[in-house]
Amino acid sequence: MGECAILKIVLMVMLAYCAGSITGAYYIAKWSVGKDIRQLGSGNAGARNAGRELGKKAFVFTLLIDMAKVMMVLSFVTLFFPQNKIMLLVSAFFLLIGHIWPVHLGFKGGKGVVVFLTSTLFLVPPAIGVLGTCVGISYWIVRNFTIAGLFSMATIPVTAWILGEYYFAIGLFSLLVIVVISHIKDA
Repeated sequence: MGECAILKIVLMVMLAYCAGSITGAYYIAKWSVGKDIRQLGSGNAGARNAGRELGKKAFVFTLLIDMAKVMMVLSFVTLFFPQNKIMLLVSAFFLLIGHIWPVHLGFKGGKGVVVFLTSTLFLVPPAIGVLGTCVGISYWIVRNFTIAGLFSMATIPVTAWILGEYYFAIGLFSLLVIVVISHIKDA
């Protein structure tokens, strides 16, 4: 591998981490009410907490920011590393790490659900349909959105595997483990 290829990889990893660190809820709260979202409600810098504490518009804008950063970075990866599934997964990993542990926020960001789901939407779109069905059924059974959502997200790597996307299945399983750990550490 040449120096130019290594430089491209390093730059893409840095871009992914930096973009991941743009935690939508944090900036929406700062711009709209001048407060740190991590000091409000659950203390999570995520869309759900922003929605509960600041309203529906904050939820939607947080969601859009967090989705846009993932789509942007993964689109760049497909442009600069065509047909490279490993680089897509590496970038998704650093997007997630940046979102959960942003350096400029003292390594205390969101829990990564939107980043994980948007990465899934980009990499294996049919898995989102399976997830949605499973969330509906499991919520009806357990009546707890967090439990239903986390349980249903386990369908994503399974769906990717069934569809023959083995690299994505393994990579998305790894991302899911990180998201679950980010939820457990605050439980």
